[in-house]
Amino acid sequence: MSKKAGVLTLAFDVGGTGIKGALLDEKAHMVSDHLHVQTPHPAPPDRVLPILRDLAGRLPRFDRVSVGFPGVVRRGRILTAPHLGTVAWHGFRLAEVLAKEFGKPTRVLNDAEVQGFGVVGGRGLECVLTLGTGIGSAIFHDGLLTPHLELGQHPLHKKKTYDEYIGEAALEAKGHKRWGRRVARTIGVVRTLLNFDVLYLGGGNSAHLDLDLPKDIKIVSNSAGITGGVRLWDSRNEQLFALPPRRGLAMHGVVGGKGGDP
Repeated sequence: MSKKAGVLTLAFDVGGTGIKGALLDEKAHMVSDHLHVQTPHPAPPDRVLPILRDLAGRLPRFDRVSVGFPGVVRRGRILTAPHLGTVAWHGFRLAEVLAKEFGKPTRVLNDAEVQGFGVVGGRGLECVLTLGTGIGSAIFHDGLLTPHLELGQHPLHKKKTYDEYIGEAALEAKGHKRWGRRVARTIGVVRTLLNFDVLYLGGGNSAHLDLDLPKDIKIVSNSAGITGGVRLWDSRNEQLFALPPRRGLAMHGVVGGKGGDP
């Protein structure tokens, strides 16, 4: 690797099916192999952390770490992990643990939000739905991330949540055609709910869609779940990760490397 590569970001995309990792340059171009391993089941921290450690060990040097995680994340601390095991992950300080492990500044954000950073254009109300093991969601206004809504866990149709209605299990049970109709109905609900300017559909199962989509709905590459990791470090997004007052609350967070403040 060239010594002129500049600041390199080690980006992880943790999912219910797979865990991916790659090095990115400052323009979010991959400058290493795109590594991928299957997510173990069950997937508590003591099984996921060794995988992240192994992937990092297979890549050259890096200067900082970004992680997309499938659940609600605040200040680098996991609140929910529906497809990895919320009980095992609740309260786990993932950013702090990885910063100490790698000795590098680390930022952790919901995985759909990281993917959104990899695709949004920065104008108007832009939304992301990731179609995978479960359903991820993110909302951006003029390129800025809004407070997280965990749509995947919200009731959608006949007491079924988004996850249950159009997640991986529904695709396998209903087949591509019926599942596609469900996705189309879901898009209609999200349109009514948010009146988006653009909706991006990502996640591995978006490749199974066979719909005639309008111009304001775009299917995007799943690699954005990796490349969006660079945008976590943009100065425009610093407010997402700033440490709150001692008695305050924050939506998301950052932890420094060795010697940094948790």
